[in-house]
Amino acid sequence: MDAVQGQGDRITLQRAEAEDFAAALLMGSGVPEAEAAIAARCLVRADLRGVDTHGLIRLPGYLDRIAKGLVDPAPKLEFEAVAPNAARLDGKNGLGFVVATRAVDHGIALAREMGLGLIGVRNSTHYGMAATYLLQAVEAGFAAMVYTNASPALPPWGGRSEMFGTSPFAVGVPAPGSVPFVLDMAPTVVARGKIRKAAREGRAIPEGWGLDAEGRNTTDPAAVMAGGVLLPIGGAKGAGLSMMLDILCGVLTGARYGGEVGDQYKRYDRPQGVGHFILVMRPDLFLSAEEVAARMGDLVGRVKANPKAAGVDEIFMPGEIEARREAERFAQGIPYARADLVPLVDLAIAAGIARPKGL
Repeated sequence: MDAVQGQGDRITLQRAEAEDFAAALLMGSGVPEAEAAIAARCLVRADLRGVDTHGLIRLPGYLDRIAKGLVDPAPKLEFEAVAPNAARLDGKNGLGFVVATRAVDHGIALAREMGLGLIGVRNSTHYGMAATYLLQAVEAGFAAMVYTNASPALPPWGGRSEMFGTSPFAVGVPAPGSVPFVLDMAPTVVARGKIRKAAREGRAIPEGWGLDAEGRNTTDPAAVMAGGVLLPIGGAKGAGLSMMLDILCGVLTGARYGGEVGDQYKRYDRPQGVGHFILVMRPDLFLSAEEVAARMGDLVGRVKANPKAAGVDEIFMPGEIEARREAERFAQGIPYARADLVPLVDLAIAAGIARPKGL
């Protein structure tokens, strides 16, 4: 099929075209070619997996922060060993995609040698879809926990002022020959990107997703974004998870914490100060690789065989729906709303950068 197909208000881009377009825009903003390719892959993989809120539509925001001097397009990243199997990394306000990818790479190297690799990152920025980095480890044969803190979005339980972020709780475990476990979930009822998308599209949100500035439940996404807060999953439990992630990623690493992480869409007076906490491990530390693979396959089989609830056609492993969508979109292309790509087209025209056919 052609690289790009478009009709009406929708357009379909093949993965390589989308990546090349994103990388060209990043390089036009001073990001070196290798790092631009990393960031482009991370953005497009989110779109491939159907996590459209973290895909190409977010690129103008990253480019804007580079232009404002809030993101360094080409920092020199150096790991500092703090223990035989642990290191810290100053992200130097680089693109979070690059910082996190390099950190997972280093974690894999440590885990390959030592069994475990722990990386604490400070002075990073928003890194997009957390599953990207889980898959990076899982596809290399390793298990991983990849955590980040984020700009304020929800209050401590009982409060109404935002303090902690929609920091994803993300864990991945390979399952050779079966379905890997890839859990990437925010501690909020819904990711903030979905609130933003509903506001852009003028749609109401379900009650229970967020509060307005006065602490009242609202179905107006604009009210949530204008001084309101998101609500955590499971009440106090979700709020506790968000606090835990802020401690691991912010307090312990030297990054900002407790409401100090900058919002990339609202705060332009300083860099974000995001922190990441990344643990990579060999899955065969306690059992042989063959035993682990067999046990994971058995677990997946048991999950799939569980009697289905009313109205359920199939039981999925965490990340399995996204994996199926990725395979489908890899083969057939990624569908985009033309309106979502207009900002990128405008940037490309202004910079004299070639854009995919049909845009």
